[in-house]
Amino acid sequence: MKILDRYILTTYLKTFFSVFIILMLIFVLQTIWLYIKELAGKDLDMVVILKFLFYFTPKLIPLVLPLTILLSSIMVFGSFAENYEFAAMKSTGISLQRAMTGLSIFIVGLGITTFLFANNVIPWAEFNSHNLRKNIATLKPAMVIAEGQFNDVMDYNIKVEKKSGENGRYLKGVVMHKKSQRNNANNTIIVAKNGELIGEEDSDVLQFILFDGYFYDDTPSKNRAERSRHPMVMSHFEKYIINIDLSQLNSNDLDEKNVSDKYNMLNISDLNFMIDSLGTALNNDHEDFAISLYNRSNLPVLNSGITVTKGIDSSFSGNVLELFPDKKKVQMLDQALNSLKSTKQIVNIKTKYFKERNVEINKHFIALHEKLALGFACIILFFVGAPLGALIRKGGIGLPMIIAILLFLTYHFIGIFAKNSAKDGSLNPILAAWFSTLVMLPLGYYLTKRATADRGLFEFDHIIEPIKKLLKIPNKSEESITTQKPRISLSSEGDLQAKARLTDYSMHAKFSFVFYCIAIVLFVLYFVFQNNKLEEIAAIIIQISAISGVIYTLYFIVSYVNISGLSKRIETFHVSKNPIFIILGFIMYPIRHFLLKNKINKVFSLNSK
Repeated sequence: MKILDRYILTTYLKTFFSVFIILMLIFVLQTIWLYIKELAGKDLDMVVILKFLFYFTPKLIPLVLPLTILLSSIMVFGSFAENYEFAAMKSTGISLQRAMTGLSIFIVGLGITTFLFANNVIPWAEFNSHNLRKNIATLKPAMVIAEGQFNDVMDYNIKVEKKSGENGRYLKGVVMHKKSQRNNANNTIIVAKNGELIGEEDSDVLQFILFDGYFYDDTPSKNRAERSRHPMVMSHFEKYIINIDLSQLNSNDLDEKNVSDKYNMLNISDLNFMIDSLGTALNNDHEDFAISLYNRSNLPVLNSGITVTKGIDSSFSGNVLELFPDKKKVQMLDQALNSLKSTKQIVNIKTKYFKERNVEINKHFIALHEKLALGFACIILFFVGAPLGALIRKGGIGLPMIIAILLFLTYHFIGIFAKNSAKDGSLNPILAAWFSTLVMLPLGYYLTKRATADRGLFEFDHIIEPIKKLLKIPNKSEESITTQKPRISLSSEGDLQAKARLTDYSMHAKFSFVFYCIAIVLFVLYFVFQNNKLEEIAAIIIQISAISGVIYTLYFIVSYVNISGLSKRIETFHVSKNPIFIILGFIMYPIRHFLLKNKINKVFSLNSK
């Protein structure tokens, strides 16, 4: 390895591991925050909590590692460009691609390692963390009773409105459903205004003391005659004590593992096996359903038992019902309607069932190809970040951090939207797993090509020049010719009026720009909150966006009047009055704002000369 490759690799690894550790700590803290309800107040020792975090950490790698590679690449190569180290390399004939060669080999090796990690370690961590969470939830059922929802505790489903006191001892608004041993119905219901929860660490008995409540029991009788009368027992109590034996529940082992069939707990070979098994089972279900519908149509026995009225020709082409007597017609029509209704109901149920099975298969496809796509994503994001850092020529934490987060959020959200679309079959699940990576691929190629050619990040001359011609903004070459000519010939009084118009326009244009941005941002946020089922917040946001839009419209009209008045007082300053350009300027106001600002600055700077 040459000295240059060693220097670049060493610099990159220092930044890489620093960023990786920081991001991992941030995501671990987020995990603790998300699952604090499952950990707090459960009397868990530190070993169990550390085991919980240890099992959850590998699942963060698909988020942390791509962001680390992207951010480290931008920071390192941006620092090289900022400190003119790339300029020194290019002066010796070393191109950007040559400088990236050593790191490229490391990134490819990291991508292969990431694939092995995603195929072996992450399923193992998912398997252990899922079972650990399940066992923690049942370890201390007294602490599982959450407010405002039903909680499953042995033979009871318990709901409380509010808990208070030490360890949530005192209860308010208690509703208890006792599970029936004979069926799944909740025939016994206990309602109490207040309650108290008593339990000791060394005891397997959890005691509920309920106050001022009612006991309802509508358990059906074994006697059919009594059952038809729908008997019900209701009684009032001032104090009612219920003892729940927790000996079986508290004997759960935190290391017990009895859930192992989730798609994110499987490696590639297991996923292939499950996909094949689920596909075969689904095909068999389709065949069985087709046979069932065929048999329900009575086509196999359609002509059996039919007696045609004598004298009717076999080539009869009229209404078939005319071959039967009226009584038989009524029976046949009634049977056909009932058969059609039941068949339609069965088809609807089976359609929902097949859709759920397809979603399950798609999830397995996505999980399989995500393991493959993760390694390629690491490689592609490196070829996005490294040339981007060389182009922006800025190292450190500030600007590279912002750009990396924006790019990563784009990459991440594209992947989420694609996977959500693929689960219901709207998008091919294989394409969905690779979609965000494929989106970043042309960006990496574009940035690498421009950085290698030592060109700017973006070139808008082919877009800006036609706009300049439409708005009559002179080029620098034209300005150099016309600087010697008098640009403005105004009296002192006219000059003051023009400056007053300019001041008014500047103020109104700024307000227009601010309210335009507010309206657009809130309009986008409206759809975000609406899609996340936050209708109340979305309604408030769209109202504020509409108000901002109205204010923007008013300021736009006033600013247009000001700029039109300014163009009348200055001979060399013209504003297009074409309605099409005015409408386009209203829709894309930031472009219009900056172009007019640039034009005004040039005209008045020439006048001052």
